[in-house]
Amino acid sequence: MSDDVKINRGLKGIYFERSGVSHIDGAKGELLYRGYTIHDLAEHATFEEVCYLLIHGELPNARQLAVFDAQMKAGRELPAQVYDIIRACKDGHPMDVLRTAVSALAALEPASVEKGEDGFLKNGIRLTSQVPMIIAAHEAIRNGREPVPADPTLSHAANWLWMLKGEKPSDDAARLADVDFILHAEHGANASSFAARVTVGTEANLHGAMVTALSTLAGPAHGGAAEDVMKMVHEIGSPDNASAYVKAKRANREAVTGFGHRVYRAEDPRARHMREGVRKLGQEMGAPEWYEILQAVVEAMKPYARHGLNVNVDFYSGVIYQLHGIPMDLYVPIFAIGRMPGWLVQCLEQQRSNILIRPLTLYNGPEARPYVPLADR
Repeated sequence: MSDDVKINRGLKGIYFERSGVSHIDGAKGELLYRGYTIHDLAEHATFEEVCYLLIHGELPNARQLAVFDAQMKAGRELPAQVYDIIRACKDGHPMDVLRTAVSALAALEPASVEKGEDGFLKNGIRLTSQVPMIIAAHEAIRNGREPVPADPTLSHAANWLWMLKGEKPSDDAARLADVDFILHAEHGANASSFAARVTVGTEANLHGAMVTALSTLAGPAHGGAAEDVMKMVHEIGSPDNASAYVKAKRANREAVTGFGHRVYRAEDPRARHMREGVRKLGQEMGAPEWYEILQAVVEAMKPYARHGLNVNVDFYSGVIYQLHGIPMDLYVPIFAIGRMPGWLVQCLEQQRSNILIRPLTLYNGPEARPYVPLADR
C-alpha cells in the first residue's frame, strides 16, 4: 500500500543482530571464527578445538580440550528406539531420516526440554556427537548391515569414517574429513542458522531449533551444491571437455555449479583447503582424474571471475566424498555434521538476548471491500 517502503527480498543486505562468532568479508574473500582466520584453523587446529572455540569464544588449553573431547565422546550413544525409527524409515532420503531421528531424540531424551544455557550446551554437544552416528547407522541399515559402534579412541572425524565404512581411515583421510568439518562449522546468518535462531526466538528448545536447521539445510538452494558439482563432473567426464561445457552453460545463461556465492565476490577462502585435499586424496585412491576435471573447469571459468563467479568450498567437497565411495545423497548430511557447532553457538547467542524474530511483509492485495453473502456470489 505504501510506495515509500523499501523491500529487501530475501533480507539481502539486512543486519538483524550483532554476533561475535564469525566475520565474513565477501569482497576480500575472508572468513574469521572468533577472530582467527579460517586458514590458520584449517591448517593447524582440529575440529574439536574449533568446536570449543566457537562455543566458548577462545581456543582451549590442553586440559580444557581433554575435558571437552571427553564430553563429545560421552555423547556417542543413541537410544535403542532411534535405531528402530531408522529401520522404519530406512528407504527415505538421509536428510529426512536424520531430521526425523533428531526430532525423536527430543521425545526420547528427558534433558532435551532444558532451555537454559547449560541445557543448550549439554544438548548441543551431545547432538554434535549423535548426528554422525545417525547418518552412519542409516547408511548401514539401508544396505542390510548392522550399525558400526562408535570407537572412543578415535577423533570425531576419524570415528565418523569408521562408523560409515567399517574400516579405520588413514591419517590423511581422517585429517581431510576433519578439515572439511572445520570449513563448514560456521558461516554467519546463512539460511539454516537464521532459521534456527527464529525457532529459538519463540523460546523453543534446542532440539526444535536443530530440526528447523536440518529442514532448511535440506533445500537444494542451501546445502545441495556438493552433490550438484559431482553430477557436473560426471557429465563432463574428461578434462578435455571442460572448456566446451563451460562455454555451453554460459551461452545458455546457465549457472556453473560450484561458482559464485551469496556473500563472496572473491574466491571462497575455504576452497583452497579442499582443493589440495582433493589432489592428495585422488592420488592416494588412484583416481587423479577427478581433480584434473575440477581444475579444468576452474581454468575455463577464469574469464568470469571479474563478475564474482569464483570457486566456492562445495566445488571440491563432493569429489572428496566420491573418492571415499560415499553416496551422493549423503553429501548434505555430511554438511550438517560440520555445521552442528555453528548452529549451536547461533542458538546460544539468540538465547542470551532473546527477542521474537518477526519481520513485516508489505501488503499489496485488494483494497478494503465489503463481504458478499454466499447466496449473492
